[in-house]
Amino acid sequence: MSMFPDRDSPTNLAEYSVSELSGSIKRTVEQAFDQVRVRGEISGYRGPHSSGHAYFSLKDDRARIDAVIWKGSFSKLKFRPEEGMEVIATGKVTTFPGSSKYQIVIETLEPAGAGALMALLEERRRKLAAEGLFDAGRKRPLPFLPHVIGVVTSPTGAVIRDIIHRIADRFPVHVLVWPVRVQGDGSGEEVAAAIRGFNAFEAGGVIPRPDVLIVARGGGSLEDLWSFNDEAVVRAAASSQIPLISAVGHETDWTLIDHAADRRAPTPTGAAEMAVPVKADLDAAVAALAARLKGAASRQMDTRRQGLRALARALPSLDQLLALPRRRFDEAAAGLGRGLQMNTVNKRRAFERAAAHLRPELLSGRLAERRQRLTDALRRADRVVERRIDQNRARLAAFDAALRATPARIGVRSAHARDRLRGLALRADAALAGDLARRKALVSAQDRVLQSLSYKNVLSRGYALVRDEAGHAVKQAAELDPGAAITITFADGTLDAVAGTQVPAGGMPPVGAPPSKRKTTKPSSDPAAPKQGSLF
Repeated sequence: MSMFPDRDSPTNLAEYSVSELSGSIKRTVEQAFDQVRVRGEISGYRGPHSSGHAYFSLKDDRARIDAVIWKGSFSKLKFRPEEGMEVIATGKVTTFPGSSKYQIVIETLEPAGAGALMALLEERRRKLAAEGLFDAGRKRPLPFLPHVIGVVTSPTGAVIRDIIHRIADRFPVHVLVWPVRVQGDGSGEEVAAAIRGFNAFEAGGVIPRPDVLIVARGGGSLEDLWSFNDEAVVRAAASSQIPLISAVGHETDWTLIDHAADRRAPTPTGAAEMAVPVKADLDAAVAALAARLKGAASRQMDTRRQGLRALARALPSLDQLLALPRRRFDEAAAGLGRGLQMNTVNKRRAFERAAAHLRPELLSGRLAERRQRLTDALRRADRVVERRIDQNRARLAAFDAALRATPARIGVRSAHARDRLRGLALRADAALAGDLARRKALVSAQDRVLQSLSYKNVLSRGYALVRDEAGHAVKQAAELDPGAAITITFADGTLDAVAGTQVPAGGMPPVGAPPSKRKTTKPSSDPAAPKQGSLF
């Protein structure tokens, strides 16, 4: 093939091989579409190939383009492609010369339209769930019979009418409506502000604080219900101190506020039914309980009355109970007069006997005896106090003498300790000097052993050490090639030499060969002179 036109060709156009033309087209396409974003529907997707690559097509209503996702990029995708999914692909356009086709090599893939919303919704759900906003432990029970119900919804829709009508039928209570937009821009902020506003009401204020909240909206598409997937709405519902019922959409519709709410109702009417019980059912239940209570009380009274009558029949009469105590009382009353008389006589006789022994002289003697005992005790106490004072004074004098002698004793002990310390220091110096001498002798012995084992002693007996260019010791002649540079170390110096032809051990040089003479070389003082001599 030649890049120049043939002289026999009627045209001057250059000739290209198929490979050159395909490669030129490939470079042109890749330079023109280096990085593109393509929106289309996935077609022909059968999952990743055994090699890990994925091959499919992107199409719309008028065109189709082949697509490929290499194994490295496929593992980094945030979601797996599916047949019929509308996506936005980012990558490079290139050609496949083997079949003259062009294709897009996809690097990133993201869902488009509702699919993108679902992906965003799932990502937001995982984020909020990780923060614990959907935990069951955060959910509060609904009050059994609320007095005030707060409703966050649109005031013009059918939802609020259904809720009010259902509450009125079941159990009429006071309903507060916070009007908000339930669709469109800014609706999520209004719903979140309404939830926070109801929680800001003070108990016992001008506007009563609701006992339960209902956030309601009718059914719709995912885009219509998107306001209730707003992060601000979900956080407001999770942080609400008032129990909250979510009634957004129909039973099959799910939004993020349903996960954060304390209860989720399938419909707004169902939320009203959760909020209040049926009054007629409560009245019937109260009536039934009252009847059961009345019957139970009547049966209990009859049972207690029969038991009391049975116990009364078993008790003795009043006369039987008082007969014995009455007899004892009569006998005691009859003997009371005689007993008082005899007691008086006995007391009088005892007093007379005691009075016969009492005389003024006896009392005076006893007083004098007690006074003498008291005087003796006071004298003994004075002597004891004086002895104690003398003992304490003697102890104090002895302690003062000992205290005055303390500095002298301390000085003597200090001198003894100083002498002992000086002796220990001398012993330590001697011990260190002896240990140092022993260690020097040990080092000298080791050095003598080292010198006896050194190869330098062998060199002094006429031997030489041969090293190669790398400085390794040569043990056999076969290790050297003829002409190799070597170094020979003698006891008095080192020579550089070149290895010659190997002579067998015990052999003689070849016949006719001139006798070799060993030539010793000395290091030259001229730096330009060669440093290596000849060994043979």
